[in-house]
Amino acid sequence: MQIAIDLPNDFVAFQGMPEIRQEISTSYALWLYQRSRITLVKAAELAGVDLYDFMAICKDNQVPVIDISREELLEELGGFNPS
Repeated sequence: MQIAIDLPNDFVAFQGMPEIRQEISTSYALWLYQRSRITLVKAAELAGVDLYDFMAICKDNQVPVIDISREELLEELGGFNPS
């Protein structure tokens, strides 16, 4: 499916169309993921990158990929003692 949007010509002059498509897809994937509307895997797919690259994009944009509190993590690890 394709969606068409109108962009001012001067905006397009700063970047090529492939870069604009990538940026829009990535931004939309981040937006959907941050609002818990899609999974991390689906967001990476929408952005057109692998999972690890999308996780790095999340980090760069301060979007957490692990949605768990410190207390929940400690409880989850319960008794784990690294040597």
